[in-house]
Amino acid sequence: MKKILFGAIIMAITACGGASIPENFTQNDSLPAIYPDYTDVTIPVNIAPLSFQLEQQDADDAVVRYSCGDTEIVCGGLKAQPDIDDWHQLAEQAKGGDITVEVYAGNNGQWTRYQPFTIHVSPDSIDPYISYRLISPSYVTYEELTLNQRCLENYDEQVMVDNMLCATEKDGQCVNCHNYQMYNPQRMQFHARQNHGGTVIAYDGKIRKVNMKNDSVISAGVYPTWHPTLPLIVYSTNLTSQSFHTRHLNKIEVSDAASDLIIYDVENDKVATVENDPQEFECFPFWAPDGRMLYYCSAHFEYRDTINHAAEVFIRASDVKYNLYRKTFDPDSKTFGAPEMVFRADTLGAGILGLDTLRTDTLGLSATLPRISPDGRYLLFTLGRFGVFHIWHHEADLWMKDLETGEVRSMDEINSKDTESYHSWSSNGRWVIFSTRRNDGNFTRPFIAHIDKDGHGTKPFELPQKDPNYHHEFMKSYNIPEFMRGPVTITPQQFADVLKNDDVKPAQFVPHL
Repeated sequence: MKKILFGAIIMAITACGGASIPENFTQNDSLPAIYPDYTDVTIPVNIAPLSFQLEQQDADDAVVRYSCGDTEIVCGGLKAQPDIDDWHQLAEQAKGGDITVEVYAGNNGQWTRYQPFTIHVSPDSIDPYISYRLISPSYVTYEELTLNQRCLENYDEQVMVDNMLCATEKDGQCVNCHNYQMYNPQRMQFHARQNHGGTVIAYDGKIRKVNMKNDSVISAGVYPTWHPTLPLIVYSTNLTSQSFHTRHLNKIEVSDAASDLIIYDVENDKVATVENDPQEFECFPFWAPDGRMLYYCSAHFEYRDTINHAAEVFIRASDVKYNLYRKTFDPDSKTFGAPEMVFRADTLGAGILGLDTLRTDTLGLSATLPRISPDGRYLLFTLGRFGVFHIWHHEADLWMKDLETGEVRSMDEINSKDTESYHSWSSNGRWVIFSTRRNDGNFTRPFIAHIDKDGHGTKPFELPQKDPNYHHEFMKSYNIPEFMRGPVTITPQQFADVLKNDDVKPAQFVPHL
């Protein structure tokens, strides 16, 4: 039995595994080997239980106590899996303070108590849902993918979009780039390529398929960003190709032979150009929270030969380096200003940046994926050696620019020795979620970190799972983690029915909205 005490009241509840704290044990002053590593992490008060497993090689049993003051949870077995209701009571008790975790490892009836560690419970809550794409790292089975949503307050996960519902024996497709207007699950969009290609937009209960491809743009809309308040979406349009390496550490290189920016009017089905300089590769747009500034990344690239452009980009891949820009936007006239440099990465030497992992004989690096904090102060982006698609770049790290002071720094408190790539801010600006390959170098997993008012992060923690061994056995990667204020209620079959409608007129191209 375990005891949860509130003042002088004692509540008797069955402990997980019927466990009790060993009376006799030896003390080990080192931290226990656990997975996931939840030692000294900071968590939101409303997060799901942080289950973990003991990975001490000589342990055949374990008892774990989570406690704060007189409130405690005791779990037995090599996997500590607290009850959800008990966990939320404990987290509420510890809000603004710490949960102490004690691990007792058993071996043939002999017990060892390891150095206790703490889990810091922030009073800052987190958005209740995230969504992401699940995809195998093997491109042989890439069509077997889904867009899923997960409740962060428990372990509930649902499929939002099932790619296989639209696949046939001969024709397949790929769904990607889900995005929301201000975290609103009732206003979302995603893109489909190949079979039944197009963009699906759900807007306040109405679902439709949009065709943005016409002779005036190089492709349909690809990477999106919703305007915070207006029914407008800016996209990059991309001629994308992929290269596969047999010996290089970065197994796959995704690059563009051309890319521009367009803006789409959701209500009037009109599209206009934002940027289309043929010597600039504009990509990954993102609105500032006030809707008056559009951020994006762009690489200056001049073709030297008359060979296939995609082939030249592949041959000169290390020359393609992106900088960060922004353009003002007038909501009344729906017009944009001239490009303004925000962060110049291509002319900075690696020695100046002081990163051993980024040292190279060639000057310049590449910045991508600009994301602005909800208060408009911080610009979070990914920095790598070259290119725009850093999800397979093992040297890629997260960087932050303070837009008030101009300070730019590596987020060393968040980064690992492996890939950090796609990242999103929570709606209150106190949390970021990002994809990383820090566990094994192959699979991206979502990690979450707290960001304080001064832009400093805490040790990230891995997305909690009911079975702590889940990510050791799960053979898919998480791509594009996005926060949501609630769940998407449209079913996968409803989305599939809309996607299968190929009788869609192209959006009207206009000089300006």
